[in-house]
Amino acid sequence: MKEYKAVIYMEGALGSLLLGQSKVDPIKLSSFLNANAAEGWRVVTMDKDQRRMLLFWKREALVFILERDKA
Repeated sequence: MKEYKAVIYMEGALGSLLLGQSKVDPIKLSSFLNANAAEGWRVVTMDKDQRRMLLFWKREALVFILERDKA
């Protein structure tokens, strides 16, 4: 039996406010994925999304579907 969870990964709002758009930091993303992998989760699929923030700014978000064997 499998267990699934959906996770939205977004960078902080500061980059969006100062630069107009915030990009994903690969080092923080790697830490996020490794933390979930340590709990037994694996990435099944991922999609990139642009999330609007405070009307004018955008933040890049990644939506992950994670899977693991149910204990």
